[in-house]
Amino acid sequence: MASVNTILLFVFVFSFISLLTVCNAVRYDPTWDSLDTRPNPAWYDESKIGIFLHWGVFSVPSLLSEWFWMQWEGEKNKRAIEYMSANYKPDFTYADFAKDFDVDLFDPNEWADIFNASGAQYIVLTSKHHEGYTNWPSKYSFSWNSMDVGPHRDLVGDLATAIRSKTNIHFGLYHSLFEWFHPLYLRDKANKWKTNEFVTSKTMPELYELVNTYKPDVIWSDGDWEAPDTYWNSTEFIAWLYNDSPVKDTIVTNDRWGNGVMCHHGGFLTCSDRYNPGVLQKRKWENAMTVDSQSWGYRRDATLKDMLTMESLLATLASTVSCGGNMLINVGPTKDGRIIPLFEERLRALGVWLQLNGQAIYGTKPWTHQNDTIAKNVWYTSKKNTDGGLDVYAILLNFPDPGQFVLGAPTASPDTKVTLLGYSDPLTWKGSKGISITIPAIPFNRMPCQYAWVLKLTNLF
Repeated sequence: MASVNTILLFVFVFSFISLLTVCNAVRYDPTWDSLDTRPNPAWYDESKIGIFLHWGVFSVPSLLSEWFWMQWEGEKNKRAIEYMSANYKPDFTYADFAKDFDVDLFDPNEWADIFNASGAQYIVLTSKHHEGYTNWPSKYSFSWNSMDVGPHRDLVGDLATAIRSKTNIHFGLYHSLFEWFHPLYLRDKANKWKTNEFVTSKTMPELYELVNTYKPDVIWSDGDWEAPDTYWNSTEFIAWLYNDSPVKDTIVTNDRWGNGVMCHHGGFLTCSDRYNPGVLQKRKWENAMTVDSQSWGYRRDATLKDMLTMESLLATLASTVSCGGNMLINVGPTKDGRIIPLFEERLRALGVWLQLNGQAIYGTKPWTHQNDTIAKNVWYTSKKNTDGGLDVYAILLNFPDPGQFVLGAPTASPDTKVTLLGYSDPLTWKGSKGISITIPAIPFNRMPCQYAWVLKLTNLF
């Protein structure tokens, strides 16, 4: 039996180490210089794929986002005003749409099943868009939230519960800083941001409420561009997120926190909608893009030609991940709470592809080359294997004809092996600087997938 002195010594040492750990814990100052030094939690880079959900009162009209375009100048504004004038009474207001945002077919468990089948590792749900309607019963959005008008449900809470109970997907939230119609915001704007009554009474209380209530792993900020980050108190909020919030160890943030901040500061960079630079970036970035090429929200007049094909979706995924980014795939649910069959089909088809080829996506790092030096439409990723070596994946957007297929970037060793994921027979090859792979004539019923085929190369120099 250990002596009393030994036990006391153990307790003292353990307490000292614990105290030392607390004292040495990194804390971030509310400055971009400090906040930008905080590394993203590993889960985010490893995930590679998320699902974006633009859903709210704007899903009711669901035709070319009329109310959105009415806020801006130009031809789209003109068409939107003409449409609204022809179809609604003069005294109709945007708020009148809310009663029809009924979500009576919304089944969060069904959504969770679809997202899980897609292979996505995180989702980002619209908690509030630019019109100010909150998809949760916010104390700071009286009578303009999903509990008071429309669904009479906590949509954020319902989906968070389903995602966390049925999947291992990380739950995240989009939030617009500004609101088109809010009188305090309009007054602050008229005062050229010398006052920030809207921020202190609305925006920041909402954000703290969202984090403390739902504990998201992503805060995807937007609606920032008219005012500087000092108006929004952005750095103070992010410092709290990183230092003291209930999600300080798992949270990631984007770069939309004030005029001039985007593409420069934040946990990951978005730089613009549908950002896909095609070359390796120095910092972690995200390609927020849409299955419907014309819209972020659901459109009832959308046609098949407006939708990305699986070939296009996988080409976007390959180029994004190869260059160090994540892909956030947007689908717009309907006003009654459905993921329409075409969106569901794309997501499930993506999941089938990932079941076979996911090792070339999840947890990978950019390789020394992103594109091949000879072959066209080839994107590379890489990953350390269990032996400590590096596996390199060549994602082929076009399947080669039978015969010799040359990759110029790899340098082979005598121990190099080449396999086609999903095809049982190893492939023969020759060469050293550059590698010539013999592509067999694979019968249709043995072809591993329909698009974006992956060659795995091991033991390269």
